[in-house]
Amino acid sequence: MAEKQEEPSNAQNGEPDNAEEGEGKKKKLKREDLPPFEIVTGERLPAIFFKFQFRNVEYSSGRNKTFLCYVMETQGKEPATSRGYLEDEHAAAHAEMAFLNTILPRCEPGARCTVTWYVSSSPCVGCAERIADTLRRNKALHLTIMVGRLFMWDQPDVQAALRSLKAAGCKLRIMKPQDFEYVWQNFVEQEEGEEAQSFVPWEDIQENFQYYEEKLAEILH
Repeated sequence: MAEKQEEPSNAQNGEPDNAEEGEGKKKKLKREDLPPFEIVTGERLPAIFFKFQFRNVEYSSGRNKTFLCYVMETQGKEPATSRGYLEDEHAAAHAEMAFLNTILPRCEPGARCTVTWYVSSSPCVGCAERIADTLRRNKALHLTIMVGRLFMWDQPDVQAALRSLKAAGCKLRIMKPQDFEYVWQNFVEQEEGEEAQSFVPWEDIQENFQYYEEKLAEILH
């Protein structure tokens, strides 16, 4: 079974190390003080973010962001493939919502669109409902969601939301070790002037994959 992990440093979590803390929790900033949501397209996420945020642990302590890497293939008059990643830190909208609002509209209307997401954790209830509704309204859209972890999988409303995704035609899968390697090779930045570093699996990656795969099978059964 997946093991509980220690709290990350602010640097691992994409935040400055000198962030003020009180009562064991970081001091919250006002919404107007936070930077606006930014969509990062065609670039790679920092390796330190991948190693922490995508790790398929059971207890995701400190992992309060969603990283969504995507590949979108459109088959229309002008076939096109685009890829990139989104991060929902300091955002009113989650990464899944941001993709549906800003990336998906780039698909040619009526054209077959095949999308694959590699997400650090599965969608929350609100995002799952929006995704399912989008799939029901757009029959030309084919979506596969590969997730590193299951978000609050033991909650009945979350389980129902995941089943609604399946019913709407979404292919929901747990990321295998090979999928983490694919994300590493295609979405993680490497140091300039150096050869690409090989993906190094963490010790419990296979065990945790099997754990989450069994849980997802039970939910979707």
